Amino acid sequence: MLRLYSGDQSYKTETLATADDFGDADGVVLLDWKQAQTLARKRMVDYAHSEAGVAKPLNVADAMVTYLEYLETKTKSGREGRYAAEAFILPAFGNIEVAKLTKEQIERWHADVAKAPARIRTKAGRRQRFKSQTHPESDRRRKSTANRILTTLKAALNMAWRDGKVPSDAAWRRVTPFESVDTARIRYLSMDEIQRLLEACSPTLQALVRVALETGCRYGELIALRVEDFNADSGTLHIRESKSGKPRHVVLTPEGAAYIGQIAKDRSPADTLLVKENGAPWQRDHQKDPLKNACKTAKIEPAINFHALRHSWASHAVMRGVSLQIVARQLGHTTTRITEQHYAHLAPSFVADAIRANAPRFS
Repeated sequence: MLRLYSGDQSYKTETLATADDFGDADGVVLLDWKQAQTLARKRMVDYAHSEAGVAKPLNVADAMVTYLEYLETKTKSGREGRYAAEAFILPAFGNIEVAKLTKEQIERWHADVAKAPARIRTKAGRRQRFKSQTHPESDRRRKSTANRILTTLKAALNMAWRDGKVPSDAAWRRVTPFESVDTARIRYLSMDEIQRLLEACSPTLQALVRVALETGCRYGELIALRVEDFNADSGTLHIRESKSGKPRHVVLTPEGAAYIGQIAKDRSPADTLLVKENGAPWQRDHQKDPLKNACKTAKIEPAINFHALRHSWASHAVMRGVSLQIVARQLGHTTTRITEQHYAHLAPSFVADAIRANAPRFS
């Protein structure tokens, strides 16, 4: 226990760690007398500097500011990091000094995030809305979300620790994520469902959906395409900016190239390739309601999100014998790990072929 005189016959107290009365000192959680003295002196200096305005102990909010600046400057995940910080991390830990964080604090917070219902996008100033948790996948999804938010917190704290702003990373290093919650059941459309969906779409939505099915590209990649990104000679689309930050060329089937060639015909190279009925570009989330309505008309239940079109391309490609390495390259995955995780069970294999041909039948 650290005890500091704060004036007017009053004192501040702070629990530094646990004494080594019933276990061997480790210098972090369990301290012997000498280690406790060293830490107490350091904390006393920190408080003195803070009172004198020289330097204040680093709190979590300060660490997050530095980390978010890094994300927004060096990576493409700044928006997701800022959302995680503002919605979950700063309300819980913002004013807490990083050096005072404990493993137990972070574990309780991590568990609470997993129990909280998923948020619905709400206008600024309005009361936050939440989704009902009746979906059987809700528990897994919330734990997976909690893991991603924990990763953001750890990354910010690790940056502060590597920069020498805090003495130890032990408090958060020993917090483990939930296991086996990051792999969802992949939802992909059958060929019959694909046909029904395309028939239910308006012409411009149909073009957006069809190109997604022809390429396996993400929504953000598709709406950024320009006419000049289509190369009719090579039958490819140039994806300039992907989630990984690396450009790639997506190979099209002859049918896919012919379809996109019709969309691009007689248009300026600088034109946006895929546009809405009014000629305006598709923007973030503009596809959600039209796709939901098309699913309802096509009697696709439950309704899919746009990402399921990417899964549909990949799933059917794998089932038709396209190697996982090629699928990974087409999708823009940096390795085959994610591709294998999602689609390996669909790939034709010697084991599956042998069992289907020769295993006993019981009908």
